[in-house]
Amino acid sequence: MTNPTTLPAWQQLSQLRSQFADFSLRQAFATDPQRAERMNLTAAGLQLDYSKNLVDQSVLAALLQLAEEAGVATLRQQMFAGDAINNTEGRAVLHTALRNHSRSEIIADGANVVPEVAATLAKIKAFVDEIHSGQRRGFDNQTFTDVIAIGIGGSFLGPKVATEALRPYAVAGIKLHFVANVDGTALAEKLKRVDVARTLVVMSSKSFSTQETLANTLSARDHFIAAGVPVDAIGKHFVAISSNVTAAVEFGIDAANVFPMWDWVGGRYSLWSAIGLPIALAVGFDNFEQLLSGAAAMDQHFTDAPLAQNMPVLMALLSLWYINFYGSQSQVLLSYDHYLRGLPAYVQQLDMESNGKGVDKQGNPVSVSSGPVIWGGEGTNGQHAYHQLLHQGTALIPADFILPLQSHNPIGNHHQMLAANCLAQSQALMLGKTLDEAKAELTAKGVSGEQLELLAKHKVMPGNRPSNTLLMNQLTPATLGALIALYEHRTFVQGAIWGINSFDQWGVELGKVLGDAVLAEICASEQLNQLDPSTNLLVKAVRQGVIRA
Repeated sequence: MTNPTTLPAWQQLSQLRSQFADFSLRQAFATDPQRAERMNLTAAGLQLDYSKNLVDQSVLAALLQLAEEAGVATLRQQMFAGDAINNTEGRAVLHTALRNHSRSEIIADGANVVPEVAATLAKIKAFVDEIHSGQRRGFDNQTFTDVIAIGIGGSFLGPKVATEALRPYAVAGIKLHFVANVDGTALAEKLKRVDVARTLVVMSSKSFSTQETLANTLSARDHFIAAGVPVDAIGKHFVAISSNVTAAVEFGIDAANVFPMWDWVGGRYSLWSAIGLPIALAVGFDNFEQLLSGAAAMDQHFTDAPLAQNMPVLMALLSLWYINFYGSQSQVLLSYDHYLRGLPAYVQQLDMESNGKGVDKQGNPVSVSSGPVIWGGEGTNGQHAYHQLLHQGTALIPADFILPLQSHNPIGNHHQMLAANCLAQSQALMLGKTLDEAKAELTAKGVSGEQLELLAKHKVMPGNRPSNTLLMNQLTPATLGALIALYEHRTFVQGAIWGINSFDQWGVELGKVLGDAVLAEICASEQLNQLDPSTNLLVKAVRQGVIRA
């Protein structure tokens, strides 16, 4: 892998950045009336306005050339073909195969994965239909009304965020409850809300041994048994998504109720697989299929569209421009839809676990910044909190504004107000407020003299803060699928340019290993003090259960 900084396009971008010290978005729009129309793009039910970015045609051309020189198109082709582009684990990266129904053959590890994917979807459909129809029942022949989904990481966050986002499509009579945290309170609070006789537990763990997930599942089983579910009937209430069928059966789950997982699907890319079973239970299999179809539409766009008209590619390049040439260290996602409030957390895991790497594929130190901090939340709430930092802080923080044009709950003029807030915030970040404008505003209010001079300086906003605006007609299963796939591919493109493996997560693995050693110290009959001095001291406090002076 070539160091990206040695590529001609990178050198050109460095030179262009030095010329952009005085670039003004105000001036760019004033001198180019067609800028907004030209910097707009539609794909898979989404519209991207990227005109409020600190770029001109020369910068865009250089960024696109960088993608060419870095081999983004080649790596993209290898990913979709099933090549083992996850080189540290020797695995293919084929989450896209889970939503591609147009191909009869996709090869991974020498085998065609299409039949197994189709069989798993059929199994999900049959299971979901049996739950919704009442055909599948609990130990005392009652129908299911609640589902507790237990997982962690991608096995938890993807289904949770998708289920929240698709609440308008929820199947009547089924409530979803998600548990990830090993803090017993998280599970206990969910168990308080359900009748175990009418509750199904979906456990998601590839190995069936993930510490947090297994602990929560074992405790849930104990609770069910204590509440009257016979031990030999526990399989009626528990299903598993795992590759370890033996462990699941030993737990008490019927082998027929174990849904497969594959090495060629990473956890943070897995909601399209059987990991999405809770989504299908929440909104129905047909809507789950629409979610897959929306993602497949974005896949098609990503593979077919020229780089200059490719939505994931452009978003990746614009973000890279700020990270590597402006020194930006974070990016904010602002969802102007209550149902999408969880999206920033989902993209946070997707991006930061994928590209939070310090070495390239060959193990050499990465020579540039990678993996920005992703954060955000509901846009209107943020306007009364952290938007202050966006407008007047010293850090440059690019923003993505996300807005459905139609609400599922058209109450009064609420949606018009919501849309106005979204568009005004992106406009304010772009325009800012000059000192002269601040003074004129204060003068109109009767402020003068020293007070005017002082207050005007505090009201100045530099503007020139970049943002994208993503629109969709309405938040549907298909547009949600396209939106998530868009951010998946954006993350992939950046990793390809930086030369890193976006599909492993060794930093996460280290925490798991050390956690096991610390747990052994905490639970030992006597403290062994085999850890570092600080951790030994903290373990002692945990073992004592109280703070001692």
